[in-house]
Amino acid sequence: MIPDFMLPLLDGSSVRSLHDFMKGKKGAVVVFWSAVCTHCRRYDNYFNSFSGLHPELGLAAIASRYGETADEMRGAVSQRRLLFPILLDECGETARKWHSQQTPRCYLLAADGRLVYRGAIDNFKFPADAEYAAYLEPAIAAYLAGQSIVRPETASFGCAIETTYYRLPRQL
Repeated sequence: MIPDFMLPLLDGSSVRSLHDFMKGKKGAVVVFWSAVCTHCRRYDNYFNSFSGLHPELGLAAIASRYGETADEMRGAVSQRRLLFPILLDECGETARKWHSQQTPRCYLLAADGRLVYRGAIDNFKFPADAEYAAYLEPAIAAYLAGQSIVRPETASFGCAIETTYYRLPRQL
């Protein structure tokens, strides 16, 4: 079972749990996200349209990246017109509990809280590229169809949530 969380929404409107995003749904996708990560930026349209593509699934983005401020995130939300819910994990505790080390990293959860897929959205190629491989969408399709997920885990890539480098003193 994946650990639950209670985190505030970036807009300050409420505190939400994993259960809140799964209530009345067949499951949920949780993505560790960053406003400054260029890899995450590439998926803005995908996450903005996620609820329309998959109304049977909840979606939550968790912002855990060390040193990233809520003001930076709110600026990105406004500038990029982001519509998906973003939760603040300011101390990175949820990222550590979920063993997430970079953004974006996705988790597809069954309605009972079981982890059914973990990893990248795709291989970071464009869909028109001959080498393009989607990972999250085939996992969602298989899960919703009651089939086995062929690749239940893929390697993630992107921006580090926290590294030793981020905690080095400014001046050595």
